Amino acid sequence: MSVEVWGMLAAGIAALVAGLVLVQPRFRAACGADKVIVLGPPFEAVALAIFAAEHFLAARDLMPIVPRWLPGPLFWTYFFGVALLAAAVSFIIWRYVRWSALLLALFFLLIVVTVDLPNLPPRLHERLFWTLTARETAFGAGAMVLSGSLWPRGSLVGTMLMRLGRVFVGATMIFYAIQHFLFPQFVPGVPLEKMIPAWVPAPTLLSYFMGTTLLLAGIGLLVPRTIRVAAASSGMVLLLLTAFFYVPILVMEIHTPLAVEGINYVGDTLLFAATVLLAGFGADLPKN
Repeated sequence: MSVEVWGMLAAGIAALVAGLVLVQPRFRAACGADKVIVLGPPFEAVALAIFAAEHFLAARDLMPIVPRWLPGPLFWTYFFGVALLAAAVSFIIWRYVRWSALLLALFFLLIVVTVDLPNLPPRLHERLFWTLTARETAFGAGAMVLSGSLWPRGSLVGTMLMRLGRVFVGATMIFYAIQHFLFPQFVPGVPLEKMIPAWVPAPTLLSYFMGTTLLLAGIGLLVPRTIRVAAASSGMVLLLLTAFFYVPILVMEIHTPLAVEGINYVGDTLLFAATVLLAGFGADLPKN
């Protein structure tokens, strides 16, 4: 395996162990759906650590993503890696999370504005373009909800961050759900370019199941009474999808040229799962 593969795996495993250990006090204090939702930040940190390592170890491969008008693309690639790592550490140790989450949201939204949207005219009719744009928007929106939940209760800023964030996350889930029904041949969760492997049993059924899950949960995030249940249930499904679908694919590809791609799909789906869980932060308990 290459240094890049080893580094990304090591970063992810280290973040996973540290995150699961340090989240224990908050996990024990939570109850009901919150026991699942509280796992959002540590799993988010795992994905961020994986992508941070990729920025450090494959910086020259990622340089072309930096907008052309921005000088010093190599510097910015490393800078973004540092930013992702800083957010991961903040989420793991649970310090300064209000601000790290807000800055992370800004980071993803800047990607949408500077990388995705400038490509809109020539790629207007491409499914993948809208999938990626929605993905980055949702990642930023989930961080918005987390940040908003940590502002003083009743704060206008916090309330707006949570409401807007949930709308974007929910809309992305509904959009992805539709894609699962229209294009069931693509991998579930975040429906990118990869096809479902031939060894997966009942692939169409899997896509329809994920589409139904995302559709119901996406709607649920928009209804105050069902936010927690929608976030916890769909987030758990996406975590299980990561563990029992994408990790096995990675294991099969780990000694092939597709190893980095396999890790990226694991990180991508894990980050989406964590984003959905973050959307449950700060939701008021339903009144009886």
